[in-house]
Amino acid sequence: MALSGKEWVNQFPTSRDVEDLASPFRENLKRFLQAMRDAGCNITISATYRPKERAHLMHYAFRIAREGLSPVGIPKLEGVDIQWDHRKANGQLDLVASRNAAEEMVLAYGIAFKPALSSNHTRRTAIDMTITWSGTLKIKNASGTVVTISSGPRTGQNGTLVKVGATYKVIKLQSDPPHWSENGRLRANGRSARPVKC
Repeated sequence: MALSGKEWVNQFPTSRDVEDLASPFRENLKRFLQAMRDAGCNITISATYRPKERAHLMHYAFRIAREGLSPVGIPKLEGVDIQWDHRKANGQLDLVASRNAAEEMVLAYGIAFKPALSSNHTRRTAIDMTITWSGTLKIKNASGTVVTISSGPRTGQNGTLVKVGATYKVIKLQSDPPHWSENGRLRANGRSARPVKC
């Protein structure tokens, strides 16, 4: 068993591969991505599938570091052999060391808000991507109709582009700049704050 700390952040990496997403979201997304590329968009994918192990580590690191959750008795997850409670030489709980190690993880992950244990990313039905273009964008929606976008912003936050994405069943969460999913939420059944990086 290994003590918590920033060394865990490189384990269970988040995928950036569209192929790791679930059907039919994967196929719908591919069509939308192709339409954007054909129209001249620049697209950078930062996250697709997030392993449940990574979500577990992010969630509990945040709760211990930022919410005062005791590092003792954290639920176990098969395959994640982490020890959250650091101990002094005499065996007593070292709460400061435990929280400092969790905070190291929070900072290394780039977490801003409490990560969910289960989300559209862990369900393989979400993508985080940065979209930009210059000039006027002429993009086909899912029915093949060309939509002209001349207004700003020239990013994934553009309201007209969001409507085009919806025709492909790729739905934007407006409060979260890079996040798109099958239902426009962070989770399957609702919405929650999310980490800014993966």
